[in-house]
Amino acid sequence: MKISGFETLYCNAGWRNLSFLKITTDEGLVGWSEFPENHINNVLSPLVGHLTQQIVGEDPRRIHPLIDRLRRASWGVPFGAVSRAIGAIENALVDIKAKSMGVPAYELIGGMMRDSIRMYWSHCGSYHVTNWKDLGVPRITSLDDVKMLGRQVRESGYHALKTNLMMFDKPEPYMYRPGFAGGSGDPDRNPTRAAISAAVDQMAAFREGAGPEVGIKLDINFNFRPEGYLRMARALEPLDLEWLEIDNFDAKAVAQVRRGSNIPIASCETLSGRRQLRPFLEENAVDVVIIDVPWNGIYEAMRMAALADAFEVNVATHNFCGPIATLISAHFCAAVPNFRVMEMDVVQVPWTNELITQAPRIENGHMRLPGGPGWGADIDEEALKAYPPVAAKH
Repeated sequence: MKISGFETLYCNAGWRNLSFLKITTDEGLVGWSEFPENHINNVLSPLVGHLTQQIVGEDPRRIHPLIDRLRRASWGVPFGAVSRAIGAIENALVDIKAKSMGVPAYELIGGMMRDSIRMYWSHCGSYHVTNWKDLGVPRITSLDDVKMLGRQVRESGYHALKTNLMMFDKPEPYMYRPGFAGGSGDPDRNPTRAAISAAVDQMAAFREGAGPEVGIKLDINFNFRPEGYLRMARALEPLDLEWLEIDNFDAKAVAQVRRGSNIPIASCETLSGRRQLRPFLEENAVDVVIIDVPWNGIYEAMRMAALADAFEVNVATHNFCGPIATLISAHFCAAVPNFRVMEMDVVQVPWTNELITQAPRIENGHMRLPGGPGWGADIDEEALKAYPPVAAKH
């Protein structure tokens, strides 16, 4: 069997485009992966194409030698966008190899440990502020709306929700996110009293609506420095958060936050591979390691999880993407021994599951994977054509 070609395909998903890699073989087998690039619009696609071209003509089942070749070829820039492009290629090759063997992808990474995967409702409320028109959901404009959404999470059977910092101090609601280019908030990432007060009010509203049995998590991304994270964490301690999620590339800085607060700290979703993860474990910086499986590739993600396991730390997934990325993440969650929870964007465009040949079953906040080989589903290319990509949004 040889790789005969590849193609990148795109689809409108409302507030963003979805990006897919299709690798074809001379025996008719096709491998699929997804490479989220909406925060770095159109940057990954050329890299994915450039790197995939280097393995055309090779046997796609020789995954480790091929991926190692690509990593060595890009050793001068081993992290970030290059690593994410290689992760997309690795995942497509895994899909092909599993299909060639007639088994689900999780059999290639140790086998299924759980057939019901616990998920939490992610970006809960966030998309109701930023993308409500695109997604066809009610707009959130007040803390009363936050309470109502919390009740909806509880009634839907999800054990936990995660949100981002919403602000209602102006005529129009907005997200507090100075850590992102063009985002609202203090650009120097200082801990403003308004942001801290808003976070406390927001999480109190979610707690009131969701009740005491639903876990609540707050993701404040790169929006503060350690001082701000600490002040935020200490203000939120009475609300019994399941975790506070922060992003920082300095392991010692994240460890400082963890030592200074009673709230569990989750982080690491933006890291590439074991080498970037290792100092966070050595510094005892996190309670939960978050791993992005589409960005890292499922084999590298399993190695990262094994490293975390050696430090007695459980792992969750970073998953804010489309249907193939969700399946890739779910196969990882089915097989990893130190599993915490899977992230899931419950609110998506209504045609999301039309894009794949078989959708996973989701009930009471748990997912069951399709039973087919590989990821269990392929992209329906005819359905993809019905939703052509649009000018990218951030």
